[in-house]
Amino acid sequence: MKPAASISLDLDNLWSYLKTQGTPGWESFPGYLDKAVPRILEVLERCGQRITFFIVGQDATIESNRAVLRQIADAGHEIANHSFMHEPWLHLHNKEQLHAEIGNAENAIFAVTGKKTRGFRGPGFSTSPLVRDVLAERGYAYDASIFPSALGPVARMVFFLNSKLSAEEKQQRKGLYGKFSDAFGTLQPFTWPNGLMELPVTTMPLLRVPVHTTYLMFLAQKSEVLAKLYWNTAVTLCRVRNVAPSLLLHPTDFLDVQDVPRMDFFPGMKLPAAKKIALVEHTLRSLQEHWSTGTMLQHAESATRAATASARLSIQTA
Repeated sequence: MKPAASISLDLDNLWSYLKTQGTPGWESFPGYLDKAVPRILEVLERCGQRITFFIVGQDATIESNRAVLRQIADAGHEIANHSFMHEPWLHLHNKEQLHAEIGNAENAIFAVTGKKTRGFRGPGFSTSPLVRDVLAERGYAYDASIFPSALGPVARMVFFLNSKLSAEEKQQRKGLYGKFSDAFGTLQPFTWPNGLMELPVTTMPLLRVPVHTTYLMFLAQKSEVLAKLYWNTAVTLCRVRNVAPSLLLHPTDFLDVQDVPRMDFFPGMKLPAAKKIALVEHTLRSLQEHWSTGTMLQHAESATRAATASARLSIQTA
């Protein structure tokens, strides 16, 4: 039997990228979900793959988004929580603010999809012990906000250089993409002391550089051969190091600058959408070849069963 692995997609909308970057006009909540979601669902159906969609609560309150969000749920994909207002500074919130942010997203998402969220990922991988305590109190099964990468601070610096943020806004976002010490964390699922399961976003074993598809698109814009070599190296290292991957996708992996001209600042947007979609399919099929790929909740449940079995074995052999 193949070991479990998972695939997720952060359904970040146009307005959330503009907001994080400090671009005026995000307050009108411009979006591209009506264009991106059908493409995403088509690729997943073609690959016979069910994944986890982390949905931003605010998007579920917008009438024009509701049909495509229902399509995601109707297609059998897991629905998870990506906060209400996509603010990558959740680590600065107090307990009351966190309950409101997470709870409002739960309610908005349930109203549209009929699904209760059991998983959470903080925007920009924003997290803290208090965030995780609130998730545990609200009955969540898992969190997926840990990003064990050495390049997080570099990505944040590049982002700041290309943003229109004030010094105060940059200070607010200083936790974006994590810190260098995160690179030394485990790539394996683990349980926090409060009982919450953590599923880290997979980075390349040993090197701890990102492998989620946004980085592949950035490389493919230079060389598709290089991007595939990079990905195939990550797959090989995961197999050698016994790491069950948790792959992260984004809507921008299915769109290009012709689709969304206002996203011209984002990595890989000059690569034609057809080439990006072909690369996404390559990553999905290579995962399916070596792992039993499914949703984040399935991955968390598999990790829990494995940990329970290991604990029983330890007791029996003690």
